[in-house]
Amino acid sequence: MAAHLSALLPRLVALTLIWLLATSTITFAAGGRTTTPPPPPAAPAPKEPEYLVVPDVRRQAYVFAKGILADGGFGWRVTGPVKGYAANTVVSQKPAPGAKVEDTGAPEIVLVLERNPAYPEHGLPENASPTPGTPVVLAGARDLAPAPQPEPPAEEQPAEEPAPAQPEKPEEPEDEQAPKKQEPADKKRAPAFHVDGAPAEPLDEIPLPERARRLEQRLAGKAKPTPALVNHWLYQHAWVVTGARFGWSGGAEALRILVRTDRDLQARWGIGGKSLAVARAALAEVERRSSR
Repeated sequence: MAAHLSALLPRLVALTLIWLLATSTITFAAGGRTTTPPPPPAAPAPKEPEYLVVPDVRRQAYVFAKGILADGGFGWRVTGPVKGYAANTVVSQKPAPGAKVEDTGAPEIVLVLERNPAYPEHGLPENASPTPGTPVVLAGARDLAPAPQPEPPAEEQPAEEPAPAQPEKPEEPEDEQAPKKQEPADKKRAPAFHVDGAPAEPLDEIPLPERARRLEQRLAGKAKPTPALVNHWLYQHAWVVTGARFGWSGGAEALRILVRTDRDLQARWGIGGKSLAVARAALAEVERRSSR
């Protein structure tokens, strides 16, 4: 019996070793197994650009053209020999009215002005928008850029490039602002005096005295001159002064309100001395011409 066990013992030891090695291999394989990484998230689709329609500011006094462009989200720049004084008139613009452009922030419209001989050019001209304009990209211009083509094999001749697609015709200008209420014909504002070459008062805009009162109310009580408030004040100030010098109705009354507002700003903000002098000079001129 002992001899029989002695003969079996080496076999049992060998079987035990084989079993241990097999178990270790299976355990190592299970521990070293890797998982497949999740697929990367899909890239977001490119955002479609928003578009603006270039307004027509030709034949407008420069002070009004600036307001139209600012309200439409555009920047501007004056080029040519005639500088950006309020009463000068826009004779051409680029891009043309009705062009559809991408909203790049403040697409820059280039203006050419002509001199208005009825008004002297005092002070420094404003030849560009307060915020620098951004590049102009016409609608469809990005689509016209040629796509990169793979290089042909050395033994083959490259294929002819297709002719570039023609740009789309600019859409007709859209009226971006709701039409303002027109005054009845029997309530047209009589001009205070006549100025040769001056534009007629636009009856779809509020009268000059009301414009000056609203400006005074908006600025009243504001402790600090923020950039938005200063830009609004300068724009409305130029509108009232220019309209009053054109002889529009209520110009003298509007200028008196403007003088009062400028005095208040000078006391509270420490600015406005130059604008106050301009408003006083305009008031003296308007009162003199109205009394003739």
